[in-house]
Amino acid sequence: MLDELDVVALLVDRPDLGLSKGQTGTIVCVYGKREAFEVEFVDDDGFTYGLETFRPEELLKLHFTKAA
Repeated sequence: MLDELDVVALLVDRPDLGLSKGQTGTIVCVYGKREAFEVEFVDDDGFTYGLETFRPEELLKLHFTKAA
């Protein structure tokens, strides 16, 4: 299940948006009953280079664990 503030990766290329499969972003808004998600893409300097809406099947939730 995808939620606000989850880190996600794109599962599809979106050349119309200038985004490629594998790029990562953060969910900043959940629409409806998780029918769509607003995802923010930020560069290494902290500047937003994309803020776009995606369907759940276009996103993969990333999981992080602490190093031992």
